[in-house]
This record gives sequence, C-alpha cells and structure tokens, in this order.
Amino acid sequence: MITFMRVDDRIIHGQIITRWSKEYPCDGIIAVNDKAATTPVLKQSFVASTEKKVFIWTMEHFLENAKKVFESPKHYFLITKNPLDMATILVDNGFVPNNVKELIIGPCNDRPGTVKLGNNQSITQEEAEALEKIWKKGYTVTFALVRETAIGEWPKFRGQFGFKD
Repeated sequence: MITFMRVDDRIIHGQIITRWSKEYPCDGIIAVNDKAATTPVLKQSFVASTEKKVFIWTMEHFLENAKKVFESPKHYFLITKNPLDMATILVDNGFVPNNVKELIIGPCNDRPGTVKLGNNQSITQEEAEALEKIWKKGYTVTFALVRETAIGEWPKFRGQFGFKD
C-alpha cells in the first residue's frame, strides 16, 4: 500500500529517509523515473542511500505493477521526480493510492522558465498544469521540503499560472 506521495527532483535523499519516513509508515520506497531506472549508476546510488527496500522503476514497469503495490500489506512511499509523472499515475491512469489524498511537493530546483514559489521550489507552466489536474482530481497538493517549513497548498499559487476558480 502507498502511505506517502512526493514529487522531488532529487528523488531519494536524506529528507526522505530521516524525516518523512518517521512521519509515515515506510517499509520501502518506490521511485518512478525512466532515466534513473535505466541508468545503473543512478539506480545503485538511490538503492545504497538507505537500508529501506528501494525500487527504481520506469513508468511502464510501475503502471504494470501498481495494482500489486496498492494491494500489498507493506507500506511504500511513491516518489516521482516531477509533477508530470505523478499526474500520469494519478490522473491519466486513474490510480488511487489507498487512502492517501495528499501529494507533497519537495525540492524543485530553479531552472529556465520556472516561477519561484519558495526556497528551492520552482515550477514550470507545464508542471503547474500537471498539479492543477492532480488538485482537480481531489488531492491536496502541499509544497513542503519538510512539514514544518511548508509554504502552502496549491490554491495559494495557482493564480500565478493563470488558473481561476
């Protein structure tokens, strides 16, 4: 079962292991990213970053195995590198990860064409469109590197990308 969902451009790192896994049940981490899953050195670095069970899957592999993950008695974190991949899972494919209705947006580095929302949290228009789809599907979208430094939920920022009620 999925107990926590996050978008994080670093995929797996210390905040996931030392902070979020203490707030939510976590037997393992499933990271969905085609590049990381098909680049052996990247894949190995994520697996070596924790003693928890780590799976680095392509989107195709995740979509083929999502039902098994959701039905598992084990508690998994679901992480994607970007909002587009999370929207593919939650909206385009209609997967509903157990009773998890919040998506945490972690680090999203400044890049050309992004709008800076907070410290280390910048998104593109295309990423905003993905978050809008996720939000309209009924998920709470919270921008938080860690819980106590959350900068707000999606409705606070959506106007900056041209979305109106």
